[in-house]
Amino acid sequence: MIIDQQCVGCGQCAAYCPYDAIDVFGRASMNEKCVECGTCVDYCPLSAISEDK
Repeated sequence: MIIDQQCVGCGQCAAYCPYDAIDVFGRASMNEKCVECGTCVDYCPLSAISEDK
C-alpha cells in the first residue's frame, strides 16, 4: 500500500484496519502487520492510500 502526501493523519484508515497495521504519527504509515487487504483504501476520506502495483 502507498500513502501519498495528501494524508493528513486523520486516523480513519487505522481505525478500520482489521490487522492493526497502520501507525499514525503526523501521517499514516504501514507497519509489518499489513497484508494489503485494501480496507484502508476504502475508508480514507482523502483517497490518500492506493494499492502498490
